[in-house]
Amino acid sequence: MAELQLIDLGMLLVVTSLVAMMSRRIGLPYTAGLVAAGIVLALLPIGVNLPLSRELVFNIFLPPLIFEAALQMPWRRLRAQLPLTVTLAFLGVAISAAFVAGGLHWLLGWSWLGAAFFGVLIAATDPVSVIAAFKEMRAEPRLGMVVESESLLNDGVAAVAFSILLVIAGGGELTPVAAVGALAWTVLGGLAAGAGVAFLLLKLAGRTDDHLVEITLTTIIAWGSFLLAEHVKASGVFAALAAGVIVGNLGWRRAISDNGRGHVLGFWEYAAFLANSLLFLMIGSHEAHQPLALVSGALAVVIILTLLGRAAAVYPIALLFRGTALRLPATYQHVLLWGGLRGAVGLALALAVPASVPEQRQIIVLAFGVVAFSIFLQGLTMPPLLRRWKLTGKDASADGAP
Repeated sequence: MAELQLIDLGMLLVVTSLVAMMSRRIGLPYTAGLVAAGIVLALLPIGVNLPLSRELVFNIFLPPLIFEAALQMPWRRLRAQLPLTVTLAFLGVAISAAFVAGGLHWLLGWSWLGAAFFGVLIAATDPVSVIAAFKEMRAEPRLGMVVESESLLNDGVAAVAFSILLVIAGGGELTPVAAVGALAWTVLGGLAAGAGVAFLLLKLAGRTDDHLVEITLTTIIAWGSFLLAEHVKASGVFAALAAGVIVGNLGWRRAISDNGRGHVLGFWEYAAFLANSLLFLMIGSHEAHQPLALVSGALAVVIILTLLGRAAAVYPIALLFRGTALRLPATYQHVLLWGGLRGAVGLALALAVPASVPEQRQIIVLAFGVVAFSIFLQGLTMPPLLRRWKLTGKDASADGAP
């Protein structure tokens, strides 16, 4: 893996600052600008080589992004939407993955294993993409909560399903009972790891009012919970999510000082900005080197399957909650479909597909293609759609109130 030199990092930070300024001035999603900038950087003679791998995405970038998002989630509002978001995350990923996998097998002749790998990694909406895009758009609060919490949860679900497929690809036998046990351990073990680390270090944080120490301890909570869960074969995503929710809802009252709260929030806002910026620049850099023209016909099929798979999950699940307080207005359902962006998590999983899978190379190239479509076409058209449907924070209607 190529190493990122300090001079390259400095140049990237300048680029991210310029892209942020330009994006906000012209009102376009920041993430699309970053990917475009990454493509340009990759094509320049200076040839900046930005490393991208599953380990880098999961171990370096995801912990701060998930932790910061969870830190801002009020537990009362999150709990109110939990039945809906859990259903969208678990059942929705299963429906979308099955739809895409079946389409790839029957339409393109893929093996069931290769089709299943791609279906799983592309089924989950990427929290990195979704959170960044909706924050830039200032989406209506309830809509933002549903989209963000679902994306955080379904990323963990996709990672669990991917790990089960890895066992199968390695020649291991997995009974339905064992699969359910693996799923339970991954989810519950991740939540337990996040809660355990958060409570332990918040206890320590309560003994000081030094904001620098408090920032340091929350940093350990974010990465420590994630890496501990991954070490015990549980979900680091669920661990960082649980840790962030605990710190953001209990930490302010019992451990983090009043003086330290603003410093902690400011630090994590910057950490998420930095992680988002570098991550999407890397995605753009790698997009520039993908031979998408070689799979143009297959890419069109895959994009259509991905959208139809998402629709097959969103609309029927919304129908289940139609007569409840958690009903989703039609415009919310459309946003969940079209705003279901794909990004770094899907690419990280694609890069981790074992070489024994016959379609490995196609999976990687097509995953980059779907991500490019998602970020540029879906991402760039979401702001005008949100404004047209009056779903931004300024124009939100009471119909979407929790």
